[in-house]
Amino acid sequence: MNVIIQEEKTGCGIAAVANIVGLAYADVKAKANAMGIFAEDDTLYSDTAYVRDLLKEYGVKTSSTETLFTTWEALPDLALLSIKYHEEGGRPFWHWVVFKRDLDGSSVLDSAVHLTENRRTDFQTMEPKWFIEVSID
Repeated sequence: MNVIIQEEKTGCGIAAVANIVGLAYADVKAKANAMGIFAEDDTLYSDTAYVRDLLKEYGVKTSSTETLFTTWEALPDLALLSIKYHEEGGRPFWHWVVFKRDLDGSSVLDSAVHLTENRRTDFQTMEPKWFIEVSID
């Protein structure tokens, strides 16, 4: 499975959803835009409702709360992770990535365009703040 790369600087949430549902970035972006969700909206960096609502449109369930990250082993098999967490003017910002554990092992699907490898296993360099469990029926 190829990792979907974000096509906009602020499109990591859209790309994370695309990576979870297995659709092209453009398809997920079109659905997001129809729902009033736009990558240019910087509140995407500070609010989890957008990705939850978009995943719900695809029939994907998410936990209702964010859980503080403790260890990689404690993560569920599929989760949205917040990495690069920081605050600007008292407002939280982060980068969305997808954690996936399957028969091939564990990896992080990171949509950032600047990476040479978007399926990451360099767990020691990522610093997740919290995660949202994701369930696909």
